[in-house]
Amino acid sequence: MKLQYFNGYEPNFGDSLNAWLWPRLLPGFLDNDPTVLFIGIGSIIGTHYDPAAKKVVFGTGYAPSYHRHAPNVHGEDWDVFFVRGPRTARALGLPESMGIGDAAILLRALDVPFRREPRHIGFMPHWESLRRGRWDKACELAGIRLIDPRGPVEQTIANILGCKVLVAEAMHGAIVADALRVPWVPALPIDGAHREKWLDWAATLNLEIKQHSLWPSSPAEVQLALMRQPFLSKLVAGLIRRPLSRLTRPIITYAAAQHLSALANKEPCLSDNNIIESITEKMHEKLQQLENKYRKAG
Repeated sequence: MKLQYFNGYEPNFGDSLNAWLWPRLLPGFLDNDPTVLFIGIGSIIGTHYDPAAKKVVFGTGYAPSYHRHAPNVHGEDWDVFFVRGPRTARALGLPESMGIGDAAILLRALDVPFRREPRHIGFMPHWESLRRGRWDKACELAGIRLIDPRGPVEQTIANILGCKVLVAEAMHGAIVADALRVPWVPALPIDGAHREKWLDWAATLNLEIKQHSLWPSSPAEVQLALMRQPFLSKLVAGLIRRPLSRLTRPIITYAAAQHLSALANKEPCLSDNNIIESITEKMHEKLQQLENKYRKAG
């Protein structure tokens, strides 16, 4: 069974969790057999897989902003154990009961080799925000620990566990924080394409999250935030190309830092202990079913 996950030109915590988590939960289970594909953490349900291969879905999400057409998962070439949430289930024509939760919650099934010693307030941006924003500088100004989602998985988990509160634009920062019982504040992604999947996962935990808006930390993020207003977007793009942008850049970053400080003081989220325990048990049962069905004899 071959592990499938999004592997971009830069590492990303949510995607990198696949290569770290599954060999620990399923030791000796995964190989490079392309005839059976294991589709785990991420919004990676789509029509792009080999039609001749068996596709095994385990806690994965579907996002219309990433994949225009949902696949027909009712054929013999698909084996769906559970999906990320009720929105994914509805999009695929599955019972909502199959939307158990994001598979990253199974981190709870491991003995995580880190101690919970809350020391700092953290901020984990979406990895794309680090490329176009100035969040390193904004966090420095705000006195907040920047947690880079492109870093090594174990170090990122340790950094999350060190948080008194985590402000999360990266969804899997919030998912892992919640799974490990670290209070978190949801920050609405500046790129609107990433917002729908939050609601899919949160519904499984009975969380009605209020996603607080981030303020852009750079002229490039200002332009992105205004993309739905073409006139303003062109105006901002023009300003960015002018020498004036050299003066506005630090002002934008300072405003982002001030707003980030305010976000850190918002009431944090944390799912109910009984609910997340129940979800973890259901996922563990699915894991055992998976092993019984697909582990090779011998």
